[in-house]
Amino acid sequence: MAGPKYLTGDKAGIEEFLAKFDLFLFDCDGVLWSGDNIYPGTAETIEMLRAKGKQLVFVTNNSTKSRADYKKKFDGLGIPAKVEEVFGSAYSAAIYISRILKLQAPKNKVFVLGESGIEEELKSENISYIGGTDPTLRRDMEQKDFLSIADGSALDPDVGCVLIGLDFHINYLKMSLAYNYLRKGAVFLATNTDSTLPMAHGFFPGAGGVGAGVVKAHGKDPLALGKPSQAMMDAIEGKFHFDRSRTCMVGDRLNTDIQFGIEGKLGGTLMVLTGVSTKEEILAEGAPVVPSVYLDKLSDLLG
Repeated sequence: MAGPKYLTGDKAGIEEFLAKFDLFLFDCDGVLWSGDNIYPGTAETIEMLRAKGKQLVFVTNNSTKSRADYKKKFDGLGIPAKVEEVFGSAYSAAIYISRILKLQAPKNKVFVLGESGIEEELKSENISYIGGTDPTLRRDMEQKDFLSIADGSALDPDVGCVLIGLDFHINYLKMSLAYNYLRKGAVFLATNTDSTLPMAHGFFPGAGGVGAGVVKAHGKDPLALGKPSQAMMDAIEGKFHFDRSRTCMVGDRLNTDIQFGIEGKLGGTLMVLTGVSTKEEILAEGAPVVPSVYLDKLSDLLG
């Protein structure tokens, strides 16, 4: 089996590659930017693809921001994008809960471990929730909490689902509530299970790391609704109605972005080396996941 093609500096190869696709699915962190730092040439590359008539969708596993939040970030960084072009894991989870899971009363409420991005997307689908950014839960666990959680008086009887995302204020109290809702039969979902989060040219624990304590205690993995879950791919296809054979996934992480594209049977996958996965991983003998092509950075598409 031939290895991935290295396109940097190959203008003819780049043009041939771009001509194969009508739609590009873009990861964001590690591809377009790192934290609040945009990579040089990103905006110009996006504009070039639009000028060629390409459709773009921005697919992110970061659940801390809603689609509207991401639109503000795109605007602030000078990247042309529309709210309708953003498809995040928080939105994917909200779509799954409202249109597939269809929680019924009385168990129609979601307990959230996560930030405001999840809350905003749940609101957009008229889903009731508790937890999340609730300030009363941002405190140390007390003896009375052990008692009230154990006897059930601290638990909302309407919770039928636990949704875990990246939570910057994770603590033992919130983990204990999530675990006990699961013990009572709540459906277990995750916006994504990324082990790390690339930020400010560094790496930090991702949603998968933050939720690991609850997963370990519960003994069962959640259904993940971010990359590489094909539930997310199906949801994107349902919204945008694209031809998978004419679609390319662009990312920086082999086990999420590239695996997402391969398992989704897309026409191609493109990896950039500005994020998580390295050139050594791509070219390693027997590597389980490899992209169709790779570049040093996204702006190399400008040739």
